[in-house]
Amino acid sequence: MEGELPLSFRVPGDGEGEAMTMIRKIALGTLVILAALVLVCAWYISHDAGPAPVAPIPQQSARMKAVVFRQYGGPEVLHIEEVEKPSPKADELLIRVHAASLNPFDWHRMRGLPYPVRLIMTGIGRPRNTRLGVDFAGTVEAVGPQVKNFRVGDEVFGAADGAVAEYVTSTEVGIALKPANSTFEQAAAVPIAGLTALQGLRDKGQLKAGQKVLINGASGGVGTFAVQIAKSMGAEVTGVCSTRNLELVRRIGADHAVDYTREDVTRGNERFDLVLDMVGSYPLLAYRRVLNPHGTLVVVGSPSTDRWIGAMSGWIKVTFIRPFVGQDYGTLMGDVNRTQDLDALAELIKSGQVTPIVDRTYALADTAEAMRYLEQGHARGKVIIRIE
Repeated sequence: MEGELPLSFRVPGDGEGEAMTMIRKIALGTLVILAALVLVCAWYISHDAGPAPVAPIPQQSARMKAVVFRQYGGPEVLHIEEVEKPSPKADELLIRVHAASLNPFDWHRMRGLPYPVRLIMTGIGRPRNTRLGVDFAGTVEAVGPQVKNFRVGDEVFGAADGAVAEYVTSTEVGIALKPANSTFEQAAAVPIAGLTALQGLRDKGQLKAGQKVLINGASGGVGTFAVQIAKSMGAEVTGVCSTRNLELVRRIGADHAVDYTREDVTRGNERFDLVLDMVGSYPLLAYRRVLNPHGTLVVVGSPSTDRWIGAMSGWIKVTFIRPFVGQDYGTLMGDVNRTQDLDALAELIKSGQVTPIVDRTYALADTAEAMRYLEQGHARGKVIIRIE
C-alpha cells in the first residue's frame, strides 16, 4: 500500500518484545537456579555431621587400643577407643606398633580440609576412615602364608592406615626392615617425610652432585630429611629456617643457613639449580630470580588456610604459572608405596648419612596434645607418638 514502510524498517511488534522478555526471564531464572545449586553443593560438601555411631565389636574378638576420630574437627575429636584387633590376610603381616608419627596429612584428614578432598578421599559430613595415622615402626607378630620377605620378630617401619594404634596390618608393599642403629621413634619418623624429600630431590628435582639446592622449610619434618639427603647426593645445600633453628640446620649438614626473619633469600645474589619449597612462604614468581635459567622448583607444601583451597593452592599456582616461566616448575606428593625407596632411606640411615630428627615424643593418651603442637607449624623435625 502507498506510504507503507518497507519490512526492514518496521518496529518490532508486541509478540517479538514479549519473546525477548521471556528469554531474559528464563536466563535470569537459570542463573538463580545454578547459584542455588552451587550454594547447596557447597553446604553439602562443607557441613560437619555428628559423630559416626560406634560399631559393636564381636564378643569373642581380640581387642586393641587405637586413636579414633568419628567426626571432623580439631584435636578434641581424637579419642582412644577399644577396637577390634586386625587379623592378617594371606598376603599380610600383623605388626605390633611401638611408635607412630604425625604428619600434616593427618590433621588435614582430621579436619576434612580442604573441603574438596571430602568428595574424593575422606568422606562427606563425617570421616569415612575413622582411624588416625600412617607412619609407624614396630615388630612383626604374625605373617600370612604368602608373605615372602619378612618373618615373625622382624623390626620394621613403613606406612599403613590407622598407624596410631597398638597393631596394624600391611602387605609387604610400603614397609622395610628397621635400621639397627635407629630407635623405633626415629624409624617411625621416616616414611612420609623421608620419601617426600627423597623423591622431591632425586626424581622430581633430578639433583646431581655438585649442584646447588635451596631448601625452604629446612627445619621441618620433610626439610630435615631433605638437607641430609641432598648432602648425601653431593649437593651444596642452603637451608631457610627461623632464627631458633639455624643451629639445627647447620648441624644436620647445610652448607649455608638463612634466617628468613632477617633475610629474603629470593633477593640475594646466589643462584640455585633446584629449589625445594615445603612452606610456600615466598611468591612462586620470586624464585625466578634465584633459579638458574634451566633450574627446577619443586613445591611440596603451602601455608594457605583457606578451607576450600588449602594446601592445593600451591598446585593451582604452579599449574597457571608453569607455561609462562623458563624454569621447570612442578609439585610433588610423596608416594609411600615405593618399598625400594624405603630401603634406600634405611641404607642412608645405616651409613650415618641421615639421622631422623625427632622434636617431641608423646604418649598414646596425649595424641590430641601432640596434634595441637603439630598444627602450630613450628615442629623441628617430627612429632612422635609412643605406643606403650
